[in-house]
Amino acid sequence: MVGNALGRMRARGISALWALAALLATAATPAVAQQATYIGEKACLGCHSQENRHFNDSLHAKLFRLNPRNALEGRVCEACHGPGSLHAKDNEKKELIIGFTRGWGTPVSTQNDSCMACHQGGNRLHWPGSTHAGNQLACADCHNPMERVSLTSSLVKPTINETCQNCHRQQRVEFNKRSHMPLPEGKMSCVDCHNPHGSTTKPLLKAESVNMLCTSCHAEKRGPMLWEHAPVRESCMNCHQPHGSNHEKLLVSARPQLCQQCHSPAIGHPGQFYNASQTAAAGSQLGGAPSPRIVARSCQNCHSQIHGSNHPAGARLQR
Repeated sequence: MVGNALGRMRARGISALWALAALLATAATPAVAQQATYIGEKACLGCHSQENRHFNDSLHAKLFRLNPRNALEGRVCEACHGPGSLHAKDNEKKELIIGFTRGWGTPVSTQNDSCMACHQGGNRLHWPGSTHAGNQLACADCHNPMERVSLTSSLVKPTINETCQNCHRQQRVEFNKRSHMPLPEGKMSCVDCHNPHGSTTKPLLKAESVNMLCTSCHAEKRGPMLWEHAPVRESCMNCHQPHGSNHEKLLVSARPQLCQQCHSPAIGHPGQFYNASQTAAAGSQLGGAPSPRIVARSCQNCHSQIHGSNHPAGARLQR
């Protein structure tokens, strides 16, 4: 008898705990998920006429209104912002609707989930775990689906380059240096080399390595070569800056200093090591001849095939 009574008490206690847990879970669930319902685009336009004037010319407006692929896209405004019945009743509470600005306060994960409901797969396959995702970048930080600012991709700036440089200020400075990739001239864009939605590499490259990316355009440097230059095979960035440099050909430093970072007299070069007394100015003042390695292409006056040679006599990359 006593054992049965204790069992009933334990059962009631467990039931009470489950009831309390269910009550707390209900209280923690957002009101939007529980009560909000879809009210239709016309109800939204009753208040948001100014937003609609911008939205009319956007790609999303044309797709959602003229040719929706499913019932969700047919809801137009509520396809992205969620059901709006509670927001229509109390527009002061920002948590009752999904907003796509930093000031609105909607969590970045919620914003991105709304976009990913339609935009998933493809070049966004590696978005989870990417550098941009890890830094809590929202889709709306780069894209503006509510207004036609750019010709493609619904960007927040008129071009891809301007959109990227909005955050990447250091790269914007580098592209203004005297030797740079032809990005400011409009001959290429950031997405020719990078996938902003994620890739298998940390810099979001569109190839498995720097060299594979560079040789996708510079095919003549790809090789394999009969005589290879070790730093070239390791990484193009050993000698070149990827965005811009104050030295010719995007070099990390001027020649012959660049070559001398690896090649010193100890490895048996037949000529004298370059120094300050062998400059053109010092040579003319002292009546001597400047080092031939400061003329024209410096070391490349003789070692012309610095990216590698296929000539049987090209062991020193001279032909």
